Amino acid sequence: MTEAAPSPLRYQTDDARWQAVQARDINADAYFVYGVRTTGIYCRPSASSRLPKRENIEFFDSARDAEAAGYRASKRPGADRSSAAAERAALVAKACRIIEAAETPPSLDALARQADMSPFHFHRVFKAETGLTPRSYAAAFRAGKLRKELATARSSVTDAIYGAGFNSNSRFYETSQQLLGMHARDYRAGGAGAVIRFAVGQCSLGAIVVAQSQRGICAILLGDDPDTLLRDLQDQFPKAQWIGGDEAFERLVAKVVGFIETPRLGLGLPLDVRGTAFQERVWRALQTIPPGVTVSYSEIAERIGAPTAVRAVAQACGANRIAVAIPCHRVVRRDGDISGYRWGVDRKRELLRRETRPDGPAASPARDADTRLLQAQRPRGGGSTR
Repeated sequence: MTEAAPSPLRYQTDDARWQAVQARDINADAYFVYGVRTTGIYCRPSASSRLPKRENIEFFDSARDAEAAGYRASKRPGADRSSAAAERAALVAKACRIIEAAETPPSLDALARQADMSPFHFHRVFKAETGLTPRSYAAAFRAGKLRKELATARSSVTDAIYGAGFNSNSRFYETSQQLLGMHARDYRAGGAGAVIRFAVGQCSLGAIVVAQSQRGICAILLGDDPDTLLRDLQDQFPKAQWIGGDEAFERLVAKVVGFIETPRLGLGLPLDVRGTAFQERVWRALQTIPPGVTVSYSEIAERIGAPTAVRAVAQACGANRIAVAIPCHRVVRRDGDISGYRWGVDRKRELLRRETRPDGPAASPARDADTRLLQAQRPRGGGSTR
């Protein structure tokens, strides 16, 4: 089981921070420092120095706060991680907590002031650390909170809207399609009323399911059993209206199948990507990997500015529902070993083989992929078709 990236909320209380110090939790280094009253120095949670007594330490959100209280940085090798990079990470983490705790998203100017930076510089630093602008981070956080609120049976749609931080219904409904891909009541009802076109068939890698929402392709699933893929597709929105595609959709599906056969061709179709802020950062990084190139999970973690979140990167790859178009198959272990693919290691190995061959796959897409078999089927036990 992979672990999620730590939330800043995890280190908000003194008890939680003390536990991180005891564990020398390197993930906590970006969120706080502790000062030792008996020595007058401050350290990061992962410092290798001798553990002080609990009653002799106090916590600070940043090295700057500790220095303002009269503490000095430790000179012990490995104990002080208050580099410029760590300090920036701490400032951004503090800004994230402010965004998450605010009833309405704070302005860029307000966030920059608390970080003692110009708005331009803060915007650049925040995006470099998180992969998102402050506004995008706030929107992603509220969207995630809204999804949780809507999934709570006791919450009405109105309660969920206000609980997610929207100060008016009208303001929320202006952006609901962008946040959820459908209206809030449809999302709350398990996708009831949402229209998703889909088709299932065969390609050279086995069974394939392609689905498209109003915003773009929302799923490309690969596997051995079409019924299993359809159940997987239906899990998120069990009450959506599933409809077979027309000729235009069949042409789109044929293009997707051709893309699976020859990934170097590119897809060039809009995607409906939905995930947490962290997952979307990972998926955007994956889309920058060119065909024929592989990178390690740790390299992706470095690229998104979260070098210690290797397991969370692997989890985000495993959560990807748009095979090949979001190329999680191009991520391998540090030693180059091919492992960990949602749709099977053999398929991952074959996709990489195709991408590294200068002439693409040995056989033509027309022979390997019978697009004539692509046909709409109703998901068992699920929503309606028409």
